[in-house]
Amino acid sequence: MGAPTAPGAPGVDDVTVLHVDMDAFYASVSLLDHPDLRGLPVVVGGGWRSVVLSATYEARAYGVRSGMPMATARRLCPPAVVVRPDHDAYARVSEAVMAIFAEVTPRVEPVSMEEAFLDVSAAGRQWGDPAAIGQWIRDTVADEQRITCSVGGAPTKAVAKMASRAAKPDGMRLVGRAEVVPFLHPMPVAALWGVGEATEGELHRLGLHTVGQLAHVPVATLRRAFGEQGAARLHALAWGRDDDPVTPARVERSVGSSETFSHDVDDPEVIRRQLLHLSERTASRMRHAGVMGRTVVLTVRFSDFTTITRSRTVAVPTDVTREVHATACALYAGLGLQRARIRLLGVRVEGITTAEETLVQGRLDEPERGWRDAERAMDRAAARFGSDAVRPASLLGRREGTPATAPRVTVIS
Repeated sequence: MGAPTAPGAPGVDDVTVLHVDMDAFYASVSLLDHPDLRGLPVVVGGGWRSVVLSATYEARAYGVRSGMPMATARRLCPPAVVVRPDHDAYARVSEAVMAIFAEVTPRVEPVSMEEAFLDVSAAGRQWGDPAAIGQWIRDTVADEQRITCSVGGAPTKAVAKMASRAAKPDGMRLVGRAEVVPFLHPMPVAALWGVGEATEGELHRLGLHTVGQLAHVPVATLRRAFGEQGAARLHALAWGRDDDPVTPARVERSVGSSETFSHDVDDPEVIRRQLLHLSERTASRMRHAGVMGRTVVLTVRFSDFTTITRSRTVAVPTDVTREVHATACALYAGLGLQRARIRLLGVRVEGITTAEETLVQGRLDEPERGWRDAERAMDRAAARFGSDAVRPASLLGRREGTPATAPRVTVIS
């Protein structure tokens, strides 16, 4: 693809870091298959006891937020349409978005599936100034993935992150070095990157409500409340100083999936089907990421919230659902639980290596075209027709662990 030709923006030549954040990412991707729901309050989440993964801005107007219990979200927003998560779709779109970033610069630091920092200090000759780069990214994401993103730019990561938040939704805000202090100081202290509820409460106790007030407090005063490192960090952020560089991503050390049942489960057959569902999701993510792994980890959380993990290393690295599931089931059987009531199950694969650099020695009794080829064909079908186009037969039908009589709420699977 060619370089963008958008006009430059005066006063932002010293912007070297962009922070790109998808707008309501999980909700936006979920709506790609449900265009009729656009403009409605939509909440992405699972069963009654799960939490909100994402919400459209229409639902956020009711007070719904990511991480909120689903029961609370439904109470705050009675007309909400609940859409079940499609993790495979999120992974595919995230991978495509990160590839767009990599066209601009190899120095991309993903923060999550939906956001990343880009060091564009060396990209100007090919791509133009930061305003042109940001606009090209926004246009390309919208054209190719049919979702929107917000872009913030600044001389540092912390200010770039705050700038992208100020640009939401679907906007761009670039803050040159001369603008940093005027941009930061009117903001509430909670806007600073890394200031959570506890820190915000302590700052309010000290009478500090804006970033400007924080910036002018002696470091010695902050030190008594937050310690040496905490005080230095807060003081630096309040003046827009941040030495943290953009660090390109490394290969994932583990890939996994977990899910909380809508009610506690003790049926071994339901548990094995859930392990298949989680193994399928985990292996699919590994294949999309181009990685393989050798150690399968099973996580079991009981009704009293006691949590245990068990692991087993397989002889040959794998990204095959069948092999991950067989190992997870063997680990579960080895627990000898005697129908203990289970709240959550998780399947994770560790010992990650890139697939192209991993030698997989075939077995003598293995056919020329094995399960790995079959699952890659399933991936291609899912990419074209949707994640439910090809699934194991035992996963068809009602989702495991859901109550027989669910609350009256519109749910899109």
